[in-house]
Amino acid sequence: MAAPQTTEPPSPGAAAPTRSLGRALLWPLATAGLGMTLIYHSIGSPADDKAPAPPPVAASAAASPSAGATPKATPSASPALPRSVPTRLSIPTIAVDAPFTPLSIGSSGRLDAPPPNDKNLVGWFKDGATPGERGTSIVAGHVDTTTGPAVFLQLRFLKPGATVDITRADGTVASFAVDTVETFSKADFPDDKVYADTPDAQLRLITCGGNYDRKAKDYEDNVVVFAHLDSVKKG
Repeated sequence: MAAPQTTEPPSPGAAAPTRSLGRALLWPLATAGLGMTLIYHSIGSPADDKAPAPPPVAASAAASPSAGATPKATPSASPALPRSVPTRLSIPTIAVDAPFTPLSIGSSGRLDAPPPNDKNLVGWFKDGATPGERGTSIVAGHVDTTTGPAVFLQLRFLKPGATVDITRADGTVASFAVDTVETFSKADFPDDKVYADTPDAQLRLITCGGNYDRKAKDYEDNVVVFAHLDSVKKG
């Protein structure tokens, strides 16, 4: 999300790192040499950031959606693809065209962030569902870095109905339709709503947003795009 790093997840009993992206996505900033652990929770200035670790997210959907989660279509009525790693993200309306790098949950219990020295790079939670597979796929990117604007700078401007295309290693392109774009305080991040597993193929794009706290070297909010798999085509 952004260069700045956040501190520990806001709530003391944050979920364990196991396949969890929830609070880990609030990446606290580490020392400059450490690099950001997770982009979307702290994007903005010259610091390192990590996103809150998501609550346990199954690699493929099976669990029923938790209360309050974004409405989803029934598995039988919605398209889904077999597992295949993503290679490129394209969002024409905000001029995004970027390669992927896999992200893991680090020893701190937060999702590691993409390298801070590459402004045009997005990361996906490799232990969760791959984009297009049944379940919730998590993609994170910086809003800015110490060197300037980054890949998800305009993420907050996406509108419902916008198309997000993800090219996969198997040669397919999974096209997602944006449902909503929401902003959440990092101090009260709705893990269940954002990371809960789903019976259909869903996508979450996450970055930092809101005001930048220079003292904490972190953004106060996270911008989250909720989208569902709309169609599939050959690359």
